Formats: sequence, C-alpha cells, structure tokens
Amino acid sequence: MGVFDNIKDKATGLVDQHGDKAGEGIDKAGDLVDEKTGGKYADKVDTAQQKSKDGLDGLDGQDDDIS
Repeated sequence: MGVFDNIKDKATGLVDQHGDKAGEGIDKAGDLVDEKTGGKYADKVDTAQQKSKDGLDGLDGQDDDIS
C-alpha cells in the first residue's frame, strides 16, 4: 500500500467519525467568505461548499457522512 493510500484511508476514517464537524466547518468558511464579500459571490461559494462536502463524503464510496 502506498503513501497516498494510507492518507486516503486516514481521511476516510476521520470523515466517517467526524463528518458532521467537517460539514459545519465548510459551512462556516463559506459564510465567512459571503460576509467578507457582501454576498457578491454567494452562488459560487454555495457551489464550492457543496462540491467540498460531496468530495469528502465520497471518499468511502458512500453518500452518508456529511449533511
């Protein structure tokens, strides 16, 4: 098993255990960007938030960790 496989396995485990916290962090970061830009890029921020959540959630091949 290579180094990247080990990293992916660890990340997958963390998302499985703490997916709710990761989702909250992504939401808070997006809210901060919206606040700092006056909502000017809200649609792009929302898209980035959803893609980030989907990417993390899909690490284990299941769509069940991040809401």
